[in-house]
Amino acid sequence: MTEDRDIPRDRTGDTDGGLREHEVRTALLDLLAEVGTVTATEAASRLGYSSGLCSFHLRQLARHGRIEEAPHRGGRARPWRLARHSPTADGSAEDAFGDLTRGLEDESWQRWLTQRDDAPPEWRHDAAFSAVAYLTPEEMNRVAEAVRQALAPYQDREQRPLARPEGAQPVALITRLFPLLPHAPKTTDRD
Repeated sequence: MTEDRDIPRDRTGDTDGGLREHEVRTALLDLLAEVGTVTATEAASRLGYSSGLCSFHLRQLARHGRIEEAPHRGGRARPWRLARHSPTADGSAEDAFGDLTRGLEDESWQRWLTQRDDAPPEWRHDAAFSAVAYLTPEEMNRVAEAVRQALAPYQDREQRPLARPEGAQPVALITRLFPLLPHAPKTTDRD
């Protein structure tokens, strides 16, 4: 069994960055949706990753309830399948995937915070920021599109490693635009 410490590390010593984690886990979910069941070795062969990396991310997906072990007849092979539980309470599997994605983003952020001092000096900073702006729904959509357009020149680098400049590393780019709702009034025993 592959332990977490056996995960392939990149040149900086970090385990695969947040974007790569999302890429690998999304690819694994897509593969499971296509073929039904898969082992880490089969996934590695189909997706071009190492079996250790696939094994790690399959276990992470299972930990988050997205997949489960498939029945098998013993042996060392450990097949996985999409979880057979019902979608979220409102019936939306898309919401469940969104929750998983946000959880993985938060997990990657926490790992960055705890391991930042171990990164090479040129990578020890981040550009995290937040803002509140008063927007209409149309303006919010325009801001989201502007962010997508700003990132567009870099998107092909994920699928085309030769397009990456020397020294490029995966960087998590997370944007969440949502309306700030008022706090719900607190109820008391008298209400």
